[in-house]
Amino acid sequence: MEHAGFVRHAVGAALLLGGAVFLPALANDSSAELAVGGLVFTRSADVSMESEELKITPDIVSVRYRFRNQTPNPVTLTVAFSLPDIDLSEAENFSFSTNDPINFVGFETKVDGKPVKFTIHQQALLGGVDVSAKLRDIGAPLLPIGAQQLKLSELPQTTRDLMIAQGLLQQSGANEKGQPLYDATWTVKTSFVRQQTFPPNRPVVVEHHYRTSLGVSFDTVLRKGLRLNKAMESEVQRYRTLYCIQDSFLAAIDKLGAASDANIENLQERRIRYVLKTGANWAGPIKDFKLVIDKGKPDYLVSFCGDNIARISPTAFQISAKNYTPNKDLGVLIVGRFH
Repeated sequence: MEHAGFVRHAVGAALLLGGAVFLPALANDSSAELAVGGLVFTRSADVSMESEELKITPDIVSVRYRFRNQTPNPVTLTVAFSLPDIDLSEAENFSFSTNDPINFVGFETKVDGKPVKFTIHQQALLGGVDVSAKLRDIGAPLLPIGAQQLKLSELPQTTRDLMIAQGLLQQSGANEKGQPLYDATWTVKTSFVRQQTFPPNRPVVVEHHYRTSLGVSFDTVLRKGLRLNKAMESEVQRYRTLYCIQDSFLAAIDKLGAASDANIENLQERRIRYVLKTGANWAGPIKDFKLVIDKGKPDYLVSFCGDNIARISPTAFQISAKNYTPNKDLGVLIVGRFH
């Protein structure tokens, strides 16, 4: 088995999970998944990752790490969990797991079975300039999602006019009453940071989980009526590469969706992206790595890249590796009839 990272491999005829449909661009009935990953530690030659157990489902991502300090003295490292940057000029296209304007994936963590807290750092950038203080001074939320988005429309008109003049705000239509709606234009960076001390010569177990950010499309470019369209050729090839799509997988989609031009079987996509490469900051490779991907229902199709993939249940598949160094991120595509 290759241990340098995931290699192209098909998961049989009846697999499929996560990805993004662009027809040819992101349509109004689609949303893009956010690429979230695991914990990031200060690079260290003293602490090894003994094992990592990663499970990805359409609802939850959970990870269980076991670390060991290989020195005779305690080692303290900075631990961070970085959320994806949110470009608010494109926020309507993203899939947010929760309406929390700070912890928008519902991140939680434990160390040796006990919940721990992070210090939360969030800043707003416009053209590379930090505008966080300016936004706080005028009463604008840094991440206006969910109920927070209404606060932009509730700001005084003079404030909104100033924000538009400064490039912080743009009008985006009107509500049913004809009142103007606004979108922010800045980018939000959010990270959870803490210090973790690893005592000498004993394992430390770190667990975390968060809500999966699902990309959603109410059709799939892999449906025969679309993928044979010459205009879709490059997008279909992108899917083949990103999710290791094989002909047997396409045949399974054809069986589900027939061959008509219209999506009469109401096939849809769900897409997941996971950042694996941040797990390479340790003394040596991950000694024991295990990845489980659960597609949710037996009749869904799932495809992703990997080597020596084993089916472990009607919905779940597992990849195991020894001395594993991640050098490629993971994309998962699920196709089916979602109700």
